[in-house]
Amino acid sequence: MIDAGQATAQQPVERPEIEVLIPADRIAARIRELGVQISQDYQNRSLRLVGVLKGAFVFLSDLLRAMDHPDITLDFLGVATYGNASQTSGEVRVTKDLDQSIEGLDVLVVEDILDSGVTFQYLLTALRNRKPASLRTATLLDKPSRRIRPVHADYVGFSIPDAFVVGYGLDFAQKYRELPYIGVLKT
Repeated sequence: MIDAGQATAQQPVERPEIEVLIPADRIAARIRELGVQISQDYQNRSLRLVGVLKGAFVFLSDLLRAMDHPDITLDFLGVATYGNASQTSGEVRVTKDLDQSIEGLDVLVVEDILDSGVTFQYLLTALRNRKPASLRTATLLDKPSRRIRPVHADYVGFSIPDAFVVGYGLDFAQKYRELPYIGVLKT
């Protein structure tokens, strides 16, 4: 059995098909900043974090640990738009619904990437219909050059160029989620 106090992170294996865009240390520092900001913004208020599966699970986990807030609950929502392709299909499919009602709650949706805005807009519309007290959004990555819907996130980790990225929870055909950095998948 591994003692968690003695466990050490291994250096990531080099992947020739991936060019590092945002290294792990920059991601960690930015998430700490976001955690402080969100904790201050929701001071003295209960907060429900809604993680969008599957891509946001790593970001959500680290963001949660970066927050100094005594009253946070979690839920998850699963959506799919990419399948095994590098281009969105434009069709949003719910793969997992929330387990609990968000009516009357302050809700922060935690997403991995804001790209075209199709999924983001769909999620916001669907969640607003459930009557939360407030609804805000956090995304690790924002790709504004690809936006086709007029949406924005309230909290943004990084703005990135128009490239297909993987790592830190983001995938291509369910691969590369384990990488500790954000990288551009070379084609």
